[in-house]
Formats: sequence, C-alpha cells, structure tokens
Amino acid sequence: MNRVSKREKLMLYLAAGFVGLFLIVRLIVFPVFDERTRLQRVLAAKTATLADIRVLAAEYIALKDRSDVALQRISRKQDGFTLFSFLDRMAGETNLKDRIAYMKPSTQTPKDSPYKISLVEMKLQTITLEQLVVYLHRVETDASAIQVRRISIVKTGKGKPFIDAVMEIESYTT
Repeated sequence: MNRVSKREKLMLYLAAGFVGLFLIVRLIVFPVFDERTRLQRVLAAKTATLADIRVLAAEYIALKDRSDVALQRISRKQDGFTLFSFLDRMAGETNLKDRIAYMKPSTQTPKDSPYKISLVEMKLQTITLEQLVVYLHRVETDASAIQVRRISIVKTGKGKPFIDAVMEIESYTT
C-alpha cells in the first residue's frame, strides 16, 4: 500500500524539482534582476542630477565672476562721484551739452542691499544717431559701472535725420 512505483517517484521528483526551481527563480533570480533595474534607474537619475549641478555650478561661477567685476568697478569710483555731474561732463566732452532738454536725478535703495542706485532721466533733443552712439559709448565704457537702463528714440525734423532720445541711466554707489 505504501509502495510507490518508479514512475510515481519520478513524477514526485520532477514536481519537487519544478517547485524548487520555481521558488529559486521567484525568490532569488527575479528580485536580483528587479534590484538591478532599480539601481540602473537610480543611477540614471543621479547622473542627470549631477549634470544639472555641474551646469548650475558653472552658472554660479560665471555670475560670481560678473559680480566681482561689478564690485571692483563700483569700488573704483572716485570719492564725491555723482552720476548727474558725470553725465553732464560727458555731454560737454561730446558737444551735446546744449542739446540737453532736461536731466532728472533720483536715487533708489534696494531692499537688503548695501548699495544705492543713482538714476538720471535725461532727454537729448535734435541730435544725430552718430552723436547718440558716441555719447552712449563714452558713458557705458567708463570704468564707473554705469549703464543705460532704458532708452526711447524718436525721429524728429523734416529735412535732416535728427532724433530725440530719452534715457534712464543708472549707477550703483556705496
């Protein structure tokens, strides 16, 4: 009664082998492959994050360099420097002083900043484009960290190509 035939033994061994193989594959092989796939995804994400960090680091270094240059330019300004007098002097040097319709100085103090922004709104009337270019070149290439924030140019005159220019020029001071 308890006798198992050879054929039945073979079937039992095959079934046990199949169940054992199934358990090995299901409990060992699949988790290893799943973990490998997960690690590859994590590695790809970390690699992308590292590339982003490198890009941001390069941008930070470039901005830091620009900031350092700007700080050096601000610190080079002579004591008693005023944007209004500088622009007036540049207008005199470029023979535009008699073309100034008005100059309106003002200052702003940005929040959380040790610097002040000196602003001058200036209108030049009946000048040529070449005169304006020479004047702006002299203003912006000066070592005093001056820049044109806004400019509006309007063509005037019937016969000759004259323009009127309204500019807002700024400079940072300590």
